[in-house]
Amino acid sequence: MIKRIVSIAGKPGLFKLVSQGKNMLIVESLATGKRMPAYAHDKVISLADVAIYTNDEDMPLADVLEKVAARAEGKPIDVKAFADDAAIRAYFGEILPEFDKERVYTTDIKKLFSWYNQLIAAGITKFKDDEIAEDKAAEAAEKSDEAEAAK
Repeated sequence: MIKRIVSIAGKPGLFKLVSQGKNMLIVESLATGKRMPAYAHDKVISLADVAIYTNDEDMPLADVLEKVAARAEGKPIDVKAFADDAAIRAYFGEILPEFDKERVYTTDIKKLFSWYNQLIAAGITKFKDDEIAEDKAAEAAEKSDEAEAAK
């Protein structure tokens, strides 16, 4: 599911990829449901392409969101409830202890929590299981097409 969710630089919130037009994407706001075009000059990033720096190797955002959901028990996180940046970083350290403390900024963590809250508000609670099933179904369809073509 997260593969079809995008962030557009300069536009607040997250968007669901609905369709693709000529030189543009049609996206729908998760918050309002309003559809709009995202043109080639807009910086559009799929959440599936985002990763968090860790001490070993980068961790895909879907894995991090799963950990955040487990820690928050599927409930939204109130970022304003934290006293300061150190408290936010300490909380994130409980979720992902191996995150790179030098390269992951507090603003990155706040953005991550904001995205998590928006996804939860939109009813998206599975961050990677659906993608794996979709990928396997697509692979199975390709293999059956290849088998048919070979006959």
